Amino acid sequence: MALLAAAGLGAGAVNAVAGGGSLVSFPALLAAGYPSITANVTNSIAVLPGYVGGTLAYRRELGGQAARIRALALTSALGAATGAALLLVSPASVFEAIVPWLILAACGLLAVQPRVAAAAQGPRARSPLALHAAVLAASVYGGYFGAGLGIMLLAILGVFVDDELQRLNALKGVLSLLVAVVTAVGFALFGPVAWDAAAIVGVTCLAGGVLGVSVARRLSARVLRGVVIAYGVSVAIVLLV
Repeated sequence: MALLAAAGLGAGAVNAVAGGGSLVSFPALLAAGYPSITANVTNSIAVLPGYVGGTLAYRRELGGQAARIRALALTSALGAATGAALLLVSPASVFEAIVPWLILAACGLLAVQPRVAAAAQGPRARSPLALHAAVLAASVYGGYFGAGLGIMLLAILGVFVDDELQRLNALKGVLSLLVAVVTAVGFALFGPVAWDAAAIVGVTCLAGGVLGVSVARRLSARVLRGVVIAYGVSVAIVLLV
C-alpha cells in the first residue's frame, strides 16, 4: 500500500511537471506483484483523476476550443476503444513481450519533449484528415498502453493546429482525459482490474497532480525528466532480462 501510494503521488507530480507519470505507476504495480495485463488496466483507471485535475486547471486556456474538442472527440474515443479491445483480446504473452519496448518508446518521447514543445511554436501544416489520422493512431496506443500519450498528442497538435503552446497543452489534456475515460469504462466492464490498487493510486495521483503544479514552478523539469527516463529505461531492461 505504501509503495502504490508513493507511486501514485509521484505519477501525478511527474505528469504535472514533465509528463510520463505512467512510467512510475505502472512499474510499481508490477513490483507489487500484479500480472502485466492487470497492472496495465489498473494503471489506466488509476491515472484518470490526474487528467481530471489537469483539465480543470486549464479551464481558461480551453476557452474557444469547443469546436476542436467536438471534432476530435469521436476520433479519440474510437482509437481508445480500439486499443483497449486489442489489449483485452490479445494473449498476455504478446503484451509482456512488447511492453518493455513500449516503455522504451515512452522514455524516448519524454526525452524529446522539449523539442516537441519548441516545434509546437513553429509553422503548422494544416491538414484535417492527417490530424484525425494521427490522433486516431495515438489514441489506439493510449488505449493499449498509454505511457507517453500526452507527449505524443502534444507533438501531433503542434504540427497540425495553429495556436499557442499553452492552449495546445490544454487541448491535449482534454483528449488524454477522453482516452482515459473510454479505456477506463472498457477495462472496468471487461478487464481484470485490481480495484484496491486503483483506489490507492488514483487518490494519491490526484493529490500528486495538485502538488506537481506547485513543484513545477520551482523544480527543474529537465532534472525530473532525466530521473524518470533513467527509471523507465531501468524498468525496461529488467523486464527484457
